[in-house]
Parts: sequence; structure tokens; C-alpha cells
Amino acid sequence: MKRELTRLIAGQICLHACMAGMRMSAPLMALRSGQSEAAVGVLLALFALTQVFLALPAGRYADAHGLKRPVMWSVLMAFTGAGLAALWPIFPVLCVSALLTGGATGGAIIALQRHVGRAVQDVTQMKQAFSWLSIGPAFSNFIGPFTAGILIDHAGFQWAYAAMAVLPLLGWLCIRRTRELPPVIKPDGHEKNRAWDLLNAPMFRRLLMVNWFLSACWDVHTFVVPILGHERGLSASAIGSILGGFAIAAALIRMLLPILAARMQEWQVITGAMLITSALLGVYPLMHTAWTMGACSVLLGLSLGSVQPMVMSTLHQITPEHRHGEALGLRLMGINASSVLMPILFGAAGTVIGIGGVFWCVSAVVGLGSRSAYMLRVHKTHG
Repeated sequence: MKRELTRLIAGQICLHACMAGMRMSAPLMALRSGQSEAAVGVLLALFALTQVFLALPAGRYADAHGLKRPVMWSVLMAFTGAGLAALWPIFPVLCVSALLTGGATGGAIIALQRHVGRAVQDVTQMKQAFSWLSIGPAFSNFIGPFTAGILIDHAGFQWAYAAMAVLPLLGWLCIRRTRELPPVIKPDGHEKNRAWDLLNAPMFRRLLMVNWFLSACWDVHTFVVPILGHERGLSASAIGSILGGFAIAAALIRMLLPILAARMQEWQVITGAMLITSALLGVYPLMHTAWTMGACSVLLGLSLGSVQPMVMSTLHQITPEHRHGEALGLRLMGINASSVLMPILFGAAGTVIGIGGVFWCVSAVVGLGSRSAYMLRVHKTHG
């Protein structure tokens, strides 16, 4: 299992790094070519928008076909998206590339997470496996933009896009040797399931709500901290360091989670993280220096970084095995819808109640929402 998990993580890193590199380089090229900030905002939103609409069909496709076929289509989508940008680096093509690479990443992640959840032997191993799998995006968020940035400075945008197109192919080389698991046989009477059937389950609905609360916290930090830093008169490098501290802390805690997974239950980690996050968001606007904001950012990264593996483990325990992919698709759809809508909502709210008010509102919602996380302590595993 360990060797196979290593290959899956490597493949995930390659696919996600392609999208991360495109997400950095395409907006930069658009700005340099004279596109407006509004146009660049639309371009960035397209990376998440495809996943909103494709996540649920991708999950059902993974339930029907397993791991390799969904990943193969994702690899082809990502290769096509980055390759088109390399051949025709104009704004309309960059928009198509954003749709393709964003959708490809979402589809591949659903198939990979579903496979890992089915491959483990027990709950403890599941938490550990998802902890290791969650480390991948932290590395890919560095590898993709760093590689693209170096190539842009020394060879140009088209070479950067070409390099991004190669990454999904490397990912396929890692994943294609993975042993496919036996298909799940649907129970009688479940041939025509609808997404609403899953949403009717109180535990799953509660988990999605908790996941959305935490996703909103991630979004408020990513999109509002630069504005708060600007209000405080901080330099761009200081703001970048604050956000970088958050990302490093989130990656570090995930490296420790495989050890903690054997000692703590999912609901304990999620509830604790929500309470800590609520407190940190409450004091964040009161911080006026780069050092104090950086300290809050690191602590917030440790708190929020611990959550995703526990959410994934819980999801696999409370949903039917033959619908794991569909459940993962619903979760990803909610996260990406949040990523599209939250910046708009935060911006509008900030003009009315101020940036500090945005932090305090999210802090209150997450604090109150921790009760839902506490109620996840009663698990019922579905066959």
C-alpha cells in the first residue's frame, strides 16, 4: 500500500502542479498583454468554475469506472489545456486552458481520493493515508508556480506552458501502474440514485456544512489578508511572507497528522480546529504588525491544515461505498462554488462593515458551526 500510495501522491502532485502553474502564469501574461484586472479576475475564476459543474458527474464516473479511466481523461484534458496555451497564447485560449486544467485537476482528485478510501484496511489507516495524500497539493503549489516562473523569466510564456503540459503526462506514468480495485456492486434498488438522496442524510449534510465553514475560513484568509495588510501599510513582500507562513504551516501539520491519526478521532480534530480558527479570526484584525499577523497566519495554517484528511475519512465512513465518488464530487463542488463566490461576498461585505467586520462575522459563524462538527462524533458506516 505504501509504494502504491507514493505513486498516487506523485501523480497527484504532477496534475495539480500543472493547474497551479497555469493559474500563476496565465493571469500574469494577461496583465502584461494589457487585459484589465476585471478580465484577469474572470480568468482566475474559470479555474474553479469548471469544477463546480464537473465535480458531480466526475464523481459518478469514478464510481462507475474506478481510478485509471477518469485519471486518463483528466490527463488528456490538462495536457490539451496547457498545450493550447503553448501554441496560441492569446486571452480567449487562456480562458479555455483555465477551464480544462481546472476541471482536469478536480476530476483526477476525486478519482484518487475515492481509490485511496477504498484501498485502506481500517479507519486509522484511512486517516493516515488521507493525511499523506493531502500533503501533495502543498508541494504542487510550490513546484508548478516556481517552475513556470523560472521558465517565463528565462525562456518565455510559451515554454512555461509547454512544461506545464508535460506534467500531466508524468503524472499518468506514476498512476497507470496502480492496481485497479474490484468494482463495487450496487445494492438492489439503488440503480437510479440521485444526489438529493445523499443530501437527505443528516450526517453527510452536516459534514458538507462543516466543510463549507472551513473552506470559507481558508478563502477569507487568502483573499482578505492582502487587503488588511495594505490597510496596515505592509509591503508586498511582507504580505507574501504572511501568506507563505500559512501555507508552510498547513503543509507541516499534515506531515504530523499520520502520527496523530492513531490517537485522535476525526470529530475531535475538526471540532478543535473550528474553535481555534474562530478565536484566531477574532483577533486577526487586532494585529497591526507583520510579525503579529504572521504569527496568527501560522497558527491558522496549523489549525485549518489539519482538517481535510479528517473530513475525507469521515466522508468515506458515512456514505455508501458505491457512492463515494459522487459524495466526493458534491464536496468538491461546494468548495469550488465557495472559491468563486466568497471573494465577491467578502468584497461587498468589506465595503459595508469593514475588513475587520468580515473577519469577525466569519469567526462567529465558524464558532457556532463547531457544534455541527461535534455532532459528527457518531459514525455509522454504510455498506
